[in-house]
Amino acid sequence: MTTRMIGLAGRPGCGKSAVAGVLAAAPGVEAIDLDRIAWETYVPGTPTHRRLAARFGREVLTEEGRIDRARLAERSLSDPGSRNDLASIIHPAVCDRLAELKRDAENRAVGILLVEGALLACSPYVDRSTFDAIVWLEASDETRRARLRADGREEHADRMSEAGPTPAEIVIDAEGSLSDVAERVRRAIGR
Repeated sequence: MTTRMIGLAGRPGCGKSAVAGVLAAAPGVEAIDLDRIAWETYVPGTPTHRRLAARFGREVLTEEGRIDRARLAERSLSDPGSRNDLASIIHPAVCDRLAELKRDAENRAVGILLVEGALLACSPYVDRSTFDAIVWLEASDETRRARLRADGREEHADRMSEAGPTPAEIVIDAEGSLSDVAERVRRAIGR
């Protein structure tokens, strides 16, 4: 069985995680959070960990030698060059791991693998040809901020402010109830 890989992208607060959770409740559908995969790629001892420490300095490491995500974000999100360096280090490693996860899903006869990642649609380091489709969830700034505030992550509201879908993505209105948005995505991906 061939597993269809569907990306869920969008700015913080658009509902990616919530929609992925609803859709993954259906038989034959699994969801992957690319943030968690990224974190796995830079545990101490990995090439990605070494590259991040070399590029961003020992200041991004905890006393135990792990990457401190808050410090890394502070250092890497400060300017476009640093953001690009971060993406060029992490995104290829994430894509490699994603290919492994897709092979595993195919071996287990998973029908759809939903891959939730904010930057899927706009990172030049993501091989979009591995996806059967990428869905971009679009919500107003007001809606996104309200959702992030409710989740205790309002400081994320301005991240990715310049990001947007390309003509290749399926744009879905992410306003309204979670069940309504999930149903729009379900229809768009033919599930």
